Amino acid sequence: MAPPKPKRLTRHCRSNMALAHTYTAVAFLLLFSSSSAQRGDYSDLCNPADGFGTYCPTTCGVADYLNRYQPSVERDLNDIEIILENIANQTKGAQDRVIYMKDSTVEAQKSSQPDLYLKKSSSMLDDILRFEKSIVSQEAQIYALQENIDSNEKRMLQLKQMILQLEQKCKLPCEDTVKIEPITGKDCQDVANKGAKTSGLYYIKPVKAKEQFLVYCEIDSYGSGWTVLQRRRDGSVDFSQPWIPYKEGFGYLSPDDTTEFWLGNEKIHLISTQSSIPYVLRIELKDWEGNKRYADYAVFKVGSEADQYRLTYAYYYGGDAGDAFDGFDFKDDASDKGFTSHNGMQFSTSDRDNDKYDGNCAKQDGSGWWMNRCHAAHLNGKYYRGGKYSPKEAGEFGYDNGIIWATWHDRWYSMKETTMKIIPINRLGTSGVQQAGVKEFGGLGDI
Repeated sequence: MAPPKPKRLTRHCRSNMALAHTYTAVAFLLLFSSSSAQRGDYSDLCNPADGFGTYCPTTCGVADYLNRYQPSVERDLNDIEIILENIANQTKGAQDRVIYMKDSTVEAQKSSQPDLYLKKSSSMLDDILRFEKSIVSQEAQIYALQENIDSNEKRMLQLKQMILQLEQKCKLPCEDTVKIEPITGKDCQDVANKGAKTSGLYYIKPVKAKEQFLVYCEIDSYGSGWTVLQRRRDGSVDFSQPWIPYKEGFGYLSPDDTTEFWLGNEKIHLISTQSSIPYVLRIELKDWEGNKRYADYAVFKVGSEADQYRLTYAYYYGGDAGDAFDGFDFKDDASDKGFTSHNGMQFSTSDRDNDKYDGNCAKQDGSGWWMNRCHAAHLNGKYYRGGKYSPKEAGEFGYDNGIIWATWHDRWYSMKETTMKIIPINRLGTSGVQQAGVKEFGGLGDI
């Protein structure tokens, strides 16, 4: 986004009733104990430092935990039911006494000593009123306890169903190690060419790499092997990182492709510059309404660290997300489009400023990217749940720092999921994906 100046675009009763109160309090304590039996470190996100171990819990680990949790909850529920029966018996006794007192009052009024019995009747009526209030109060508590019991029974049913599902998954022995496929190659297409048929974790060793490293390969039914460079899924990984993590890579690689990561600029450089056959970069986007779009860029390369991992590509290859790498006219300034393009830009982080802006775009946005002044595309931005956000939510600087692709959604809308992946250009036509604006490359063999 181009600035005109140093600003950036972009909650009493006696005898028998006292006993009922006591039981009620015990019931509440048991209920609280039961409903609080869930884990104290519960979270929507998977925590690798969890009590289950170094890795996130296996399905067997979760099943074992639930099997330990279920008996204690069932015992508590049985105790509550017994206490409720006692409360109901005490309440019935109180009701019987009220009826007796009302009958005694009627008999007293019919007797030959009206004055004496009228006084006794008045006293008995006062007692009746007190008992009635106590009964109403006890009934309300009983209803509340019954609702909580019903709620806990529903939860127990859900837990039992979950346990059955997990038991099905745990029929095979649990695996404590991550599965890494045995085939290796120069990139994921080379791995696919050597016979790999399934997506997962593979070791690759580009031509100029000193040692092999782990990547996630997307291998489709057409035999096309995509090397995945970046994933955003759920905001579980902090992309606000300095230069070294962006150089070496961060996040988590998983065989089921459910985690977030940045592969690392050095690895991306070694892969993208190793062959005479150019690569196509595919950007895949998903918004919070479930819509998906993509954009392809031909002859994608990332330069060396000496050149600050400069991004270059030959041309926009097609897609339905629009060409945000070419910049975008935000109508803030005549130079918006030129100052927000990304082709030829060096990589910037909060501690290494290589952008074209007087300030530090990466520091203001809190993430690393190929910044200009500053961006029309930004896939490493801050994760905003729900998509839409405001300058106030953007923090200290108030700039558009979300996961942005301005040619699809505006700069105050942050994507839900993104993927960056590459494949040799001569394999793209065999992936079964509709293409737009495709240019032919003659004489290119398999990589």
